[in-house]
Parts: sequence; C-alpha cells; structure tokens
Amino acid sequence: MPLEFATGWEVFEIVWINLLLSGDNAILIALACRQLPVRQRRWGVFLGALGGIILRIAFTLVIVELMAIPYLKIVGAILLLIIAVKLLIDETEHSDVKAKPNLWGAVGAIIMADAVMSLDNVIAIAAAARGSTNLIVFGLVVSVPIVMFGAGALLKVLERFPALVWAGAGLLGWVAGDMAAADPALPNFVHVANHRALELWLSIGGCAMVLAVALAIAVYRQWREDQRA
Repeated sequence: MPLEFATGWEVFEIVWINLLLSGDNAILIALACRQLPVRQRRWGVFLGALGGIILRIAFTLVIVELMAIPYLKIVGAILLLIIAVKLLIDETEHSDVKAKPNLWGAVGAIIMADAVMSLDNVIAIAAAARGSTNLIVFGLVVSVPIVMFGAGALLKVLERFPALVWAGAGLLGWVAGDMAAADPALPNFVHVANHRALELWLSIGGCAMVLAVALAIAVYRQWREDQRA
C-alpha cells in the first residue's frame, strides 16, 4: 500500500472515530454550561473542551507506550470490539453532569467527566494512529470543533442515516483486528508466512464479528419484545 494512501486512510479512520464517539462529550459540555451567562458559556465550552482534549492526548500517548508490552494490543483489540458492539446496541446515555453556576466549576466538571467518558475515544484513536504521535495529536485536535460545534448536526445526520453508525462500528472492528495483528506476542502462537494477509483477515474478522454480534443482539431484543407483547 503506498505511504500516502496508508496515511490518508489512517486520517480518515481517526476523523470518523471522532465523529462517532464525541457526541456524548459535547452533550456533557452543554449540560455543565447551561446555567452560565452567554459570554461565560462560550468560554466554558472552549476551555472545557480544550482541557478534555489535552487530557486525552496525554492518556492516549501513555496507552500507546503501554501497547508495546506483549499481549496488551490483543487486550486493547478486545476492548475495542466491545466498544464497537456497544455503539450499536446501547441507547444513547447522557452523562449525569449538573449545571454549574460559575465558569471554573463548569470547566472542572467538564474535564473530570470527559476523562471518565473518554476511554473509548482514547483506545480507538491509539489503535487507528498505529503509534504515530502526530496522528494522535491530529485526531484529538480534530475532535475540538466536533465537540464544541458539531454534535447537534452530527446526531441529526446519524439519526437520519443509521447505516453510517453501522459502518463506523464496522470500522472500529476493522481497527481492532489490525491492532491485534500488530501485537508483538502474536508470532508466539500464530505462525504465518504472510503477515500482511494475517492483518487483512483479522481486520475483516473484527469487522464481521462486530456487525454479526450487534445484529444477533438486536434480533434477540426484538424477539423478547415480541414475546412480551
């Protein structure tokens, strides 16, 4: 794969992951700032989003370093598969963030809640960036305008075109398979002559697994509802 195409694909993955996983972060910012005066509200949104992004960059860089340890990429891939399935089967849950009457209280609440809620973003972006610090910083900086300005429009688009959510979850499954293939411990129990082929099949398998499991759960839930009716 040409270097330019590979880099472009990684950028595409990071941007799409941010689009899918930043919605709740935008909602918690709105909740924390809703009682502030208009001028302070703008500063609260900006400073809270900026603080959350800086914290996520630090967390992601730490996770990238940890993933050099054998088996941790496989663990991360499993977590990413779970995140992808939950993206499809969970109802939207807004963080229980109380409105704050002052600017710094709102900023602190946003940063703390963002740190708790951002595990999915951090794992997914660390996987998609494949160890590149530049891509990690780029991906998380991209989420600043998304979080501050784009959440409402994004949610409307996803509600109108739910296939985009399924496609995004499939992408997360693909990234999870690719992450597992890059684990330094993998050659200890999987011996293949063509590692690129292994990456491809694990990526396809991760994508297919996410979609199949989410579809099976959705069908089962619908069957349970029909049984109760």
